[in-house]
Amino acid sequence: MIAELGLIALWLAFALAFLQFTASLFSLKDNRLDLIKLIKAVAIMQGILCMTSFLILILLFLKTDLSVLLVAKNSHLDKPWIFKFAGTWGNHEGSMLLWVSVMAMSGSAIAFFEKRLDERSYIATLMVQAFVSIGFYAFLIFSSNPFERLSPAPIEGAGLNPLLQDIGLAFHPPTLYLGYVGLSIAFSFAIGGLISGQINSALARAMRPWVLLSWIFLTLGIAAGSYWAYYELGWGGWWFWDPVENASLMPWIAATALLHSIAVMATRDALRSWTIILALVGFAMSMAGTFLVRSGILTSVHAFAVDPERGAFILGLMVINISGALILYALRMNQVKQGKIFQITSREGSIVANNIILVSILAIVFMGTLFPLFAEGLADEKISVGPPYFNKATLPFVFLLMILLWAGPLLRWRKDNLGRIGKKTLVSAVIAVAILVITIILSPQTPIFSTIALALAAALAVASFMPLIGRNLLRTPMPVYAMVVAHFGIAVSAFGMAAESGYSTQLLRSVEIGETSEIAGWDVKLSNVSPSIGENWVAMQAQLSVSKTKERNPKAVILNPEQRLFFKPQQETSEAALMTRWNGQLYAVLGKQNDDGRWQIRLWWKPFVTFIWYGGVIIALGGLLALLGRIKRRKTKSSKAITGGRYA
Repeated sequence: MIAELGLIALWLAFALAFLQFTASLFSLKDNRLDLIKLIKAVAIMQGILCMTSFLILILLFLKTDLSVLLVAKNSHLDKPWIFKFAGTWGNHEGSMLLWVSVMAMSGSAIAFFEKRLDERSYIATLMVQAFVSIGFYAFLIFSSNPFERLSPAPIEGAGLNPLLQDIGLAFHPPTLYLGYVGLSIAFSFAIGGLISGQINSALARAMRPWVLLSWIFLTLGIAAGSYWAYYELGWGGWWFWDPVENASLMPWIAATALLHSIAVMATRDALRSWTIILALVGFAMSMAGTFLVRSGILTSVHAFAVDPERGAFILGLMVINISGALILYALRMNQVKQGKIFQITSREGSIVANNIILVSILAIVFMGTLFPLFAEGLADEKISVGPPYFNKATLPFVFLLMILLWAGPLLRWRKDNLGRIGKKTLVSAVIAVAILVITIILSPQTPIFSTIALALAAALAVASFMPLIGRNLLRTPMPVYAMVVAHFGIAVSAFGMAAESGYSTQLLRSVEIGETSEIAGWDVKLSNVSPSIGENWVAMQAQLSVSKTKERNPKAVILNPEQRLFFKPQQETSEAALMTRWNGQLYAVLGKQNDDGRWQIRLWWKPFVTFIWYGGVIIALGGLLALLGRIKRRKTKSSKAITGGRYA
């Protein structure tokens, strides 16, 4: 009965989305603004019902109700409760219900909290949000019903993919979905503004918190996913340009460009067309990511669906939403006023250059990700586009972007001259040149891209704090600190990437018990290999004793990499062991046992690799500071009249 209640709640939410859309359409067509209270109430109730449906699905997984097909296929009686909980979205249907629930609750939040828009823009935004939701509700109910019953119910269930039985699954997908759905909200605001004809700074101010939230969650989600792949898959890499990795990166790039553009539109009333287009592109990228993961055209641990019909359904939704939006933009393009004028050598000009570079990177990643799929579909020929293409094509643009971040924030709004900021950039420029020269002299074997990246990262780390020079730090606005922190985070991540890529060392050996290997100044002794038993797996666990080479009375650190065999479903995995120090990580993986009794071990020393993820957290912190600053600023102005307050 519980599953039926979840399905009923989902159907009711679907019906309310239809009501929200039709009431909004009727209100705009006949200028019936008196319907605004009804539309607001329906939007709020729709979100409550959809979230209720998702909470019921969580309950079914926690209870391991094997009479529900989804639970039987993706859970097991003996699985730890945390993986039962996270397993709710560790599958196609559950992840889509999470997506739709977040979207519905976001629509409810718009209806409840938004008070800055005029009535027509408010109604148009909720209408677009309902239209997008209708498509996803239909996809869930008619193609991916998460509450389908199974009779007779199995005894214990099939279990969850062992690679997904990790605490990271409880964090990584939800944060990404919050980011994706935030871009759908930006899309609804943009189309709502086009429908109402109100493309102005008020629209940008209403849209900005949602874009900030989306960007923060996408940043955290990508960083978490990168670290999960790094330690869970046992391959020692943090980014492989996998199509599903790219599916999360592309919306983040678009959101980054949109975030900068929307800031200019909100505060300087410029870049209106840029902002609208980037809002459409951001949502298009999130839809493209959804299609890649759930179309069945990819084979990946990330990919859920294997039914091409589902992929066709999502592709149809993407075509309808994006093509419709582009047609509307083309029809209303003449009504989007230019906004205020600025010189190229200005803060606005640097943001335009920033956006051009980001869009160029986005185009490179998009083409490299989708071209093999199109080629296979048209010519029935498999084409591989891997890291060499992405690295060589994107790195020059990334370097240009870092140079722009180095100088752009020092420019004044409207107009400026480059000579004025010359002295402020001199110190960081000297640092960059010095590091470049020293690295080339002392380590000529280092790849040139890593050398350049190290120099630029150091320069950006120093330059990111330059906007604070000469300011009263106690009266400096929070958004300035947010910019400083976010740009410093980029420098930290770039340093970690450059150090890991240029200076990692690797050792693959077959060793016997008691034998010691040396890597990057560390002695690694294989002390023992013994069986180990977990809640739903058995393993062969190595005991590696790690100590500093040639150190007197070294203190050994014990690492325990494992080769695990999971029962439900039956699958072998490699569980890496990590030793973290301030200047890097020792990464150890246990392989198979040879016929001669020796054990294969793979070791990496990865200098400063953790800075990649430290930087990601710092970048997200910058976004959070910007959001808190906007909230604080809004509260200080709460006594002033707010456009559109009549429908509050």
